[in-house]
Amino acid sequence: MTKDKLHSDHQDLLNGLQSDDSLKVIETLEELRISGKVTDIPVLIELLHLTQNPEIKMKIIGLFANLKESDAIPLITKAIQDQKYAPELKELLASCWENGLDYSNYLPLFVGLLIDTDFLVAFEAYTVITNMTSQIEQSKVDLEIDRLENALVTIPEQKRQLILDVIDFLPSLGF
Repeated sequence: MTKDKLHSDHQDLLNGLQSDDSLKVIETLEELRISGKVTDIPVLIELLHLTQNPEIKMKIIGLFANLKESDAIPLITKAIQDQKYAPELKELLASCWENGLDYSNYLPLFVGLLIDTDFLVAFEAYTVITNMTSQIEQSKVDLEIDRLENALVTIPEQKRQLILDVIDFLPSLGF
């Protein structure tokens, strides 16, 4: 099969996501579980944002939770930073720790979310941070610890323990 034919077949598959028939969309999502590509992620994020169907939302979130290609990381983090997708923020963050990919290059993003969001979203950011295993340059770790310590002054009591836990955890990542 030629590369153009494969591209055409994959595009036909993605077109199934545009169907008005929710069963067709769900069937397409099942096929993407097997033959999906990292480049499909922006389309799936947009569908997650637009659909009201809880089963379709659940299937997309399940796909993100099972991502195994590190090329997906910039696409997921870009969506996390996009205000358009704020309604999906909690689910997108949960997928980051569920898929087990290495988000350590985005530590400042997750620290910012821990500080600036409501408790439920902050808890997901906390979970992403505390599941990081890669070593991070000590100066970057120190910078984030300083940010967290400064935030303790104004942070709601509900998030205080999360921030204290992250302050205790971060030195283990430094090199």
